[in-house]
Amino acid sequence: MTLKTDENWWRGAVIYQIYPRSFQDSNGDGIGDLAGIIPRLDHIADLGADAIWLSPFFTSPMKDFGYDVSDYCDVDPMFGTLADFDALIARAHDLGLRVMIDLVLSHTSDQHPWFRESRQNRSNPKADWYVWADPKPDGTPPTNWLSIFGGSSWQWDARREQYYLHNFLISQPDLNFHNPAVQEAVLDVARFWLARGVDGFRLDTINFYFHDKYLRDNPALPKELRNDSIAPGVNPYNHQLHLFDKNQPENLEFLRKLRAVMKPFGAAAVGEVGDAQRGLEIMAEYTSGGDKVQMCYPFEMLQPKRLTADAVVQTFARMAAAAPDAWPCWSYSNHDTVRHITRWNLSADAAKAYTVLLACLRGSICLYQGEELGLPEAEIAFEDLQDPYGIEFWPEFKGRDGARTPMVWQSDNRMGGFTQAEKAWLPVSPSHLPLAAGAQGGEGSMLDHYRRVLAFRRTHASLRDGAQVHLQAVGEAVSFLRQDGAETLFCAINLGAGDATLALPEGDWQAIGADLGGIAPEGKTVVLGPWQLCLAQKV
Repeated sequence: MTLKTDENWWRGAVIYQIYPRSFQDSNGDGIGDLAGIIPRLDHIADLGADAIWLSPFFTSPMKDFGYDVSDYCDVDPMFGTLADFDALIARAHDLGLRVMIDLVLSHTSDQHPWFRESRQNRSNPKADWYVWADPKPDGTPPTNWLSIFGGSSWQWDARREQYYLHNFLISQPDLNFHNPAVQEAVLDVARFWLARGVDGFRLDTINFYFHDKYLRDNPALPKELRNDSIAPGVNPYNHQLHLFDKNQPENLEFLRKLRAVMKPFGAAAVGEVGDAQRGLEIMAEYTSGGDKVQMCYPFEMLQPKRLTADAVVQTFARMAAAAPDAWPCWSYSNHDTVRHITRWNLSADAAKAYTVLLACLRGSICLYQGEELGLPEAEIAFEDLQDPYGIEFWPEFKGRDGARTPMVWQSDNRMGGFTQAEKAWLPVSPSHLPLAAGAQGGEGSMLDHYRRVLAFRRTHASLRDGAQVHLQAVGEAVSFLRQDGAETLFCAINLGAGDATLALPEGDWQAIGADLGGIAPEGKTVVLGPWQLCLAQKV
């Protein structure tokens, strides 16, 4: 099946993130793979998603579980073959699902042939493909830049007698995007996968592509301004204002080149903006103007603190001030964060209210596998940890493995239907088994709620691509209008445990969304109890 050509398919799209290691194992080795994903695509289509995003499946030594790529144009044998990938694309398209893949372009594995050649000496053809710099006169690193995984982001290499830059693990050297040959090489990677049928890309660490070519030190960041959505308080990375190791202006022109490569294919990209201080503004910069990437997701809804009505209002105000045509892709959970059910300590009613909010806000959305089941964060013992970040910062931060445990499909076996192996790469959480997909078919379940919410979103064009106006916070409730053509919807969601009274806008309104838990207004007002919502259409 060939999907209908629509270059704006991404606007308001629902994108379902698959972490391949943990979705479905087809060969009994305890690790998920591409062949395992294929029969599970029906679950995602039935949910009501428009696209899937596959986390990395490329050839890799797996020091960072695929985010350290050693061959951009092949499948790691752990996950299968290119033929398996082609079969996955075909089945997804048959089901009406577009396929986005995770491109990690800012850095490679130190096992990548490009880096192996680059580190040999200072005169080989790829000598300038990575970020190399001489030490300071006293032998210390060229700058004070820090790695997200702890310590300096510079590693000494004795062969070249220089340091190389790594914003993440030492085994993940950064590519030098100031070199036009590097840009062309990674654009060729995009061309390879587009020709194979992918519909777009999730761009890992999109704001890390370029570094300051003058190698200037970052200034210190005052303590009261420090913030981190992954490991608050334990990582010295957040002691700096990252002016020079990322977020460089040269990135804009490269993103224009990438957009031009995607355009003939009708493909779209969503960029991950990793910046705790200016994420919204960078997102707006990268998505405005129609000539760079179509959408980005900042971290405002991935924070440790529960998303409040005031925070929603402030977030959209900052976006509007930065660029009115910016296009966000919102998510509550992903493979790098504690699952939001646990992170925000949500009851089932609260989680359902937040789901409605996510579906009604302007932008596209990402759902992380298992989110639709209401999965909490899994408890992982130290001896079972795989995540290098978690191992480094244990016990203050337990890492990302609690969000990466295997998907649960059945409740009647200890492996949750994920694998026939005796042991999976990460333990299947016993707390997840009662929430397995096969146990949640009934009305009122979390899975049923997600299906209903996404169906409601599809039914109303204003929720997919309409304007969003009159956004306001009334106590702990947030309300706004969505407008598209003749359709105007009023959305009000109480994000707190107290009551909230809101006035309806002028006009006549008909209550809708009762099957999502929506209540009807009383005259010109609506009184929302804890976690209640009101959805109404102007008549």
